Amino acid sequence: QVQLVESGGGLVQAGGSLRLSCAASGRTFSSYGMGWFRQAPRKEREFVAAVSWSGGSSYYADSVKGRFTISRDNAKKSVYLQMNSLKPEDTAVYYCAAARADNLYPGDYEYPGKYDYWGQGTQVTVSS
Repeated sequence: QVQLVESGGGLVQAGGSLRLSCAASGRTFSSYGMGWFRQAPRKEREFVAAVSWSGGSSYYADSVKGRFTISRDNAKKSVYLQMNSLKPEDTAVYYCAAARADNLYPGDYEYPGKYDYWGQGTQVTVSS
């Protein structure tokens, strides 16, 4: 069982930065691939970024490539999302998710159905 708690959301002006954190409970954090998803009002949840269990591989949605960076610290059981050059269209609730690494292939990270555990989300609002 893994519990995930996101933090770091808030209100920022366009062009600004935020760093989201996701703290995990449980002893097997390093056995999970980790992802960030977001959901804007009246839209479906969409993939943002993901990182493999070791941190050796990372994946990004085209819309955030070059602006967002995902990282993890297995010793701290945490995953992070550094968001730079934020745009109003980045406004959404951001969710952290965990997927068992032995059930993941490189092409799987963008699919919400592959994830076993989800956090409650943190709101990010970017004003123009």
